[in-house]
Amino acid sequence: MEDTFRHKGLRKMLVETIKEKGITDKGVLAAIESIPRHFFMDSSFLEFAYQDKPFPIGSGQTISQPYTVAFQTMLLQIQRGLKVLEIGTGSAYQACVLAEMGAKVFTIERQRKLYVKTKAFMETMPWKPQLFLGDGFEGLPKFAPFDRVLITAAAPEIPQALVQQLKTGGMMVIPHGEGEEQVMLRLTKQADGSLSREEFGVFRFVPMLGDLGND
Repeated sequence: MEDTFRHKGLRKMLVETIKEKGITDKGVLAAIESIPRHFFMDSSFLEFAYQDKPFPIGSGQTISQPYTVAFQTMLLQIQRGLKVLEIGTGSAYQACVLAEMGAKVFTIERQRKLYVKTKAFMETMPWKPQLFLGDGFEGLPKFAPFDRVLITAAAPEIPQALVQQLKTGGMMVIPHGEGEEQVMLRLTKQADGSLSREEFGVFRFVPMLGDLGND
């Protein structure tokens, strides 16, 4: 796989596009500019890789729109060394953005076929998030607590197991709701275990499914 001057130029243009849409976090913008998004797609056609659009990656999943990746990452307020649990590995592009920013990333994929494909691919990449096959609703209690939890699929409810695995003062970013559209929430865990809630507009995600996929 090659990352040419043309690819890098197209990434600069993509960064300008998402800046115009309101992404201001310099660390997020630098990560988007650094990571070759075309590596994470079956087709490396430039007209798809660097458009601000989602793209199918198989198993009914998508690589998220770059703006959405950037927006969720910005809400997480990532700092180097933070321990992040991601639900929905997909292509691992989002996980690599977090890793590029210095986070320690643990990511769960429920679709077995996609997990096997992504895990093999990630062995060739410089970013090293830890990948797990499992039920995202259950999280990774063995590795808890986490500073941040990121859910990259539509969640009809807030998974209580993930709340329990979040540190006091930690944040969860979650597209919440049933139906075609979800409200982007940032939940912050208080000292008494309750959650403060902030809303950040409407998005569309593929559904978060609780049972383990074998597709």
